[in-house]
Amino acid sequence: MRRSLTLTAVLIAALTFSALAAAAGSPASVNLRKTKDGSILVNSKGFTLYAFSKDSKNKDACMKISMCTTFWPPLTTSAKPAAGSGVKSSLLGTIPYKGALKQVTYAGMPLYTYSQDSAPGNTAYINVSASGGRCPPSMRRESK
Repeated sequence: MRRSLTLTAVLIAALTFSALAAAAGSPASVNLRKTKDGSILVNSKGFTLYAFSKDSKNKDACMKISMCTTFWPPLTTSAKPAAGSGVKSSLLGTIPYKGALKQVTYAGMPLYTYSQDSAPGNTAYINVSASGGRCPPSMRRESK
């Protein structure tokens, strides 16, 4: 049991590190994907992007909650994020994260992936209760 927990922790750390390392090389891309749950935002690999109900506009609350960013890695970039087809570039932004990295936002809401998503387009984790909040998908939103 202890070995299994250690291996799980190492795997999660490796996934988080690889996500951060990938972000350092090129700008993050936010795309639109149609799913059974509606049109949602996805990263450049097609994985669902989530919001976190405890966040507020341009403020990441997950970063301050133990283990939250381990399971919900922020979408980060070292450059201006790129808008894919159907994504309004004027709603994309960034907030400070760690070091030179910035967390990508959409309509001011910080964006996250989920470390347990098994494939692009997976929507099984929509509205999961985690870290004291809910994690709805980042549905496409237009400015009012």
